[in-house]
Amino acid sequence: MIALDMVWDPSKGLDLGFFTLHYYSVMWIVAFILGLQIMKRIYKHEGQSDESLDSLFIYAVIGIMLGARLGHVIFYQRELITEDFFSIFLPFKFKGGFEFTGFMGLASHGAAIAMIIAMYIYNKKVLHKTVLWILDRVVIPVASGAVFVRLGNFINSEIIGKPTGSDYGVIFKQLGEDFSRHPAQLYEAICYIFVFLALWYFYWKTKKSEQEGFLFGLFMVLLWTVRFFVEFVKEAQNPERADWILNTGQLLSIPMIIVGLYFMFFYKPKTKVS
Repeated sequence: MIALDMVWDPSKGLDLGFFTLHYYSVMWIVAFILGLQIMKRIYKHEGQSDESLDSLFIYAVIGIMLGARLGHVIFYQRELITEDFFSIFLPFKFKGGFEFTGFMGLASHGAAIAMIIAMYIYNKKVLHKTVLWILDRVVIPVASGAVFVRLGNFINSEIIGKPTGSDYGVIFKQLGEDFSRHPAQLYEAICYIFVFLALWYFYWKTKKSEQEGFLFGLFMVLLWTVRFFVEFVKEAQNPERADWILNTGQLLSIPMIIVGLYFMFFYKPKTKVS
């Protein structure tokens, strides 16, 4: 068996002169472009128009980015509200001097909650079906996007794993360290590939897409279960909560999993009364 033993010290991004295009940002762009192509195929299969797809993309991008940013601030960095408020919504840091930072600090739990809200508004204003109809389908590209977001975290040497205490692991040189850590970002990225493949299979190869809420529920169960267990080898994102039995990410994942189980096994769509 070949053990992972790797020194990781990439550049932060592409130097374009007036600013640096961070590889993390590139991974988000890839996630959205790939997601758009996946949804284009699904919408064509469902007989939906290109106009409704364009609207979906706008709602999804705004919802995910805004929710991810607000989620990070609320769950992990509330001090920004009083110390550097405008940095919450703008890709700049103002405290300690003006600096372009890109959108740093994004929480997947916040993105998930905001995505549901965005899809509710999108369905009400554009699609006119049910919110679960769109959620059952949009979770497929979201799962693929999660792969690239975690790859971006790995490139950025952030959301790091705990020390392995052995030669196995990755040495994140950008952190000024000389010991190996669990590549927790890669663990998640690999697992999310299988989450995507499972959703893809159930949508295209089975009739589960006809069971309203099932694919959404399956996504919630699989993705947040992965997140729950990988958190055991991650460093706490908030050092003040490092001694908690379960960290913030795990505590937020538990209700997500419960919601998923409900929609997979217990939810019954309301029958329309004519």
